[in-house]
Amino acid sequence: MNIEIEWQNDLYIIRCKGRFIAGPEVEYMHAKMDEIQRLNSARLLVDFREVPAIGSMGVTFIVGLYTSVVSRSGRLVLVGAAPLVRQALDLTRLSTVISLAPDIESGLAALREQNSSSSVHANAGAG
Repeated sequence: MNIEIEWQNDLYIIRCKGRFIAGPEVEYMHAKMDEIQRLNSARLLVDFREVPAIGSMGVTFIVGLYTSVVSRSGRLVLVGAAPLVRQALDLTRLSTVISLAPDIESGLAALREQNSSSSVHANAGAG
């Protein structure tokens, strides 16, 4: 498993690679999750295009990021979920809560849309 954090156009992209299955990398995952949560970002794009499968550890990772973002009234979009990842998200019903997108471009568009609608609502009360 590998988790990279990238700042791009006013949001963080979390690039994940490998299997998120319980094992010796649990401490690494928790350290990365803590690092991401300390960024205090209200918008995260989580790139799972190179994650073939997840287990309980992957679910824990996604839920931790989602909870952190939602506590800041933000949004998380997960992109590129492979069939086994999607199956785990469906089984846990996370797919009904977390925004999913097929690719980076549509994920970024979803985050921009959310940001634009937030700006419109904020400006509506400014008059």
